[in-house]
Parts: sequence; structure tokens; C-alpha cells
Amino acid sequence: MSMIQVSHLTFCYEGGMEPVFEDVSFRIDTDWKLGLTGRNGRGKTTLLKLLMGAYEYTGSIQGDVQMEYFPVPVKDGSRDVIEVLEEADPSCELWKICRELTCLDMDPGILYRPFDSLSGGEQTRVMMAGLFARENAFLLIDEPTNHLDMEARESMMRYLQGKKGFILVSHDRYFLDGCVDHILSINRSDIEVIRGNFTTWQEQKEKKDAFELGENEKLKKDIRRLEAAAARTERWSDAVEKTKTGTKIGGLKPDRGAIGHKAAKMMKRSKSMENRMLTAAEEKRKLLKNVETAEDLKICPLTHHKNRLVLMEDVTLSYGSRRVLEGLSLHVDQGERVLLSGRNGCGKSSVLKAVLTSWMDSEEAGRMQAASPAEKGELRVAGGRIQLAPGLVISYVPQNPAGLSGDLRTYAKNRGLSLSLFMALLRKMDFSRLQFEEKMEDYSLGQKKKVLIAASLCEQAHLYIWDEPMNYIDIFSRRQIMELIQRYSPTMLLVEHDRDFAHHAATRMAGL
Repeated sequence: MSMIQVSHLTFCYEGGMEPVFEDVSFRIDTDWKLGLTGRNGRGKTTLLKLLMGAYEYTGSIQGDVQMEYFPVPVKDGSRDVIEVLEEADPSCELWKICRELTCLDMDPGILYRPFDSLSGGEQTRVMMAGLFARENAFLLIDEPTNHLDMEARESMMRYLQGKKGFILVSHDRYFLDGCVDHILSINRSDIEVIRGNFTTWQEQKEKKDAFELGENEKLKKDIRRLEAAAARTERWSDAVEKTKTGTKIGGLKPDRGAIGHKAAKMMKRSKSMENRMLTAAEEKRKLLKNVETAEDLKICPLTHHKNRLVLMEDVTLSYGSRRVLEGLSLHVDQGERVLLSGRNGCGKSSVLKAVLTSWMDSEEAGRMQAASPAEKGELRVAGGRIQLAPGLVISYVPQNPAGLSGDLRTYAKNRGLSLSLFMALLRKMDFSRLQFEEKMEDYSLGQKKKVLIAASLCEQAHLYIWDEPMNYIDIFSRRQIMELIQRYSPTMLLVEHDRDFAHHAATRMAGL
């Protein structure tokens, strides 16, 4: 057992408008299975990089333990997997890697395939096997579930249940609940560490938030009551002031001695009320600092005069000479939310892109690149037919947000969005006004994904095609988006591996 002590940590990116962390202190045990949670842009990845020593900071981070970070950068993906793993760790032992692959339900023969030929989920699991083959290392695992299908997530969860000594960043609450025993939460105003899984932390937070909201309302009432009493005292004081000029009260000459005595008592009471108001205001300021807000989002889907919006009959898709799927028949009717399910690499994203290609009906659309590096060449409908409703309007959220750059205003203008609506949606998804002035290339991946989703919500469409929309999105915003879909019932064609989202958002599953 070893401890990592973080004391008075302060960090701000060069040119940043506000610090990511300010005077933060906490302590963790390297035997823990620690889940790291917090809303997008709060600094989860930054904290892992600080623990790795990647950035300069003030304060101290003390701990006598070797740390390793996931994901591991791959310099040359054309090499075999075993060569990629050996480059990352020259001391790695083949038998240990094979042992870890078996625990991850993978055939060790995958080590002799080119790394780029693996799906995103396969790449995640082989790199994880390479890291856990390094015994006595404390692993910093940053969002390993992105791009993992449901079956692979279950396998990864079982795998991590048998391990110890890691920090895990994930926004999949089911996954977190299954494999962590402590939670480190980056809150709005502080960092807290608790024993238990994500559900334990959430239950404690909800109780604390409910108590603070109740106390806040009570203090607001107290302050209003004291303000009313102070106003009454002020009115009486004004009346007393008139006696100094000899003004009669009620037609009688005032008793100055009695009035002076009463005035002294009222002054004392006024001072007491003022102190109580200041105390109540100070107590109120201490509340609600960590209460997360998640206001309702809005979407305005269009209604089409046709019921069937998409029809695919016996469709075969290929990239160059490589067929990714064949014989697919699928339909999407108005009001449905069809979720494509299947293992990594089975062609789910290709189906979405085939529908988009048919809709765009241009040479440029026919050359859309595949989501996986394995799928080289042009997307082609090699057989069957895709029929779309006439005049169909589609809004698309791609899987990968990494390419976003520039400022929000230019992005909104180029996409034809209402700037006020676009920014209002981002504010509701926890963007600060300062972040509106930052370049999108400096956003976290979760913030970039929110930009894509907010843009889609601004667009009026008959059909919303979203490819893994929950990747990188924090748990609070996931709930917002789920509730939005349930409230407005837009017609959707989706790929998503988050179990909770799939259960609540989809009206029908279509297996590939």
C-alpha cells in the first residue's frame, strides 16, 4: 500500500482565463479502484496529466509509485500489435500480455495483426492488456469505454473487477458501479473523495443538495422577514425624526423622554436585526456551491408527410474491395428511435454514413471515410437499395469531435445556426460564458461533443442521425439529453453503447 498526497495544487493553462485547479488538496491510496468523475471541462484528464508530471504547477504531489497513462500514444499503427506494445514497454513479457488478453476474452493471436486493422474497441483492449502486464504500476485510465460495444464493456468491467490500483475516468455509471470502490469527484468548488461506487456518491450528493436547497429557502425567508422588520423600524424612525421639528403626532404634543427611550430600544433591535441578516446572508453564501444544474433542453423536429423515412433492402456496403456488411434490410418510420446494435467493427457507423451518402447524393458524399482505420477506400453501396422519403431533412452528429477548431460564433454562422439558441443550449450543458471566448481546439473532448449535439438540437430536421452521441459526455448532461429525447420524441437513427441511454432513448433495437 502506498499513498499519493496532493497538497495546495494550483494549475492554469498558459493563456487560460481561469485556473483549472486552485488550492486543491486530497489523499488517495494506490490500492484503491478509484473512479474519477466530474462534468466536462472540470479537469479530469488534466488531473491525470498532472499526476504524470506532464505540466508545471504550484503546490505538491507526493507519492512513491510508478504511474502509467491510458490511452498510450501509437507512433506507427501499421506495425503488428506486439511490436506496438513492445515499443510502449520494451521490458514487457509475452506470456503476461497473453494472460491479460485471455482475461479480456481476446485471442492472443491478435498480437500478430497490424494495429490499424483492429477496431477501436479491439485497440482499447490490447493496450489495456499491455498496461496491466506491467506489474506494480498505478494506472491512470482515461475513458476506456469510448467505442467499446456493450459486450466489450461487460468484459472490461469484469476484467477491472479483478484488478486493483488504478484511477478510472468514465461517464458510464453502470460501468463505474461495477468496478470501483472509491470515488474522487471534481465538483464546482472543490474535490471530494468518498468510499463506495458512483451510486453511493450520487445518493450522498442528492441528500446533501436537498438539505442545502431546503436551508437556502429557509434562509431566504428569514432574510425577507428581517428586511420587512427593518423597513418597519425605518418608517418608525422617520416618524420620530419629525418630532425633533415639533411636529405633533395624532394632534398631541409628543413626550420626548418616552420617545427617546423607545428610540434607544428600537435602535438596539435594529442593530440585532442587521447582525442576523448579515449572519443569514453569510450562511446562504456557503450553500449551493456544488449543486449541479441541468436545465431542460429543447429540440424542434419537423413532421414529414410520409410515415416511412428510410428503407434499406438487402443492402451490401463496402470500402474499396472490403465488404463490411451484406444483406441488410432496415426501416425507420416517423416517431421511431432506432438504435443499431452489434459488436465493434460490424458496420454500424457505415450504415449511418450510407444513409447520409444517399441523402447528400453527391460525389463528395460517396467518398466519406470509415470510422475505423481498417476500412480504407470509398464507401459504396455494393448491392440492394436505399430509399429515402422525398424532401427529407437530416441532422447529423458524428462519432469523433476531435477536429473542431476556431471560435463558436464562426462555427454557428458557417452552419447556419441561431447564435443565441446555440449558446443558450451550451449554457444549459454547463458551458461558462468565459468558455464562449475560447478556441474550440482548447476544449475537452466532452465539450467538443456538446458543441456537436447543441448544433444538431438547433437544426430542425425530420431525422436525427447520431453516432455514439454519449462518448465523452458527463453523466448530468447524459440525463438532460435522455429526458429531451423522451419529451420531444424526435425520429432518430442511433449508434450508442451506453446501456442506460440505449434503454431509455431507443424505441427499437436493430441488430447487425
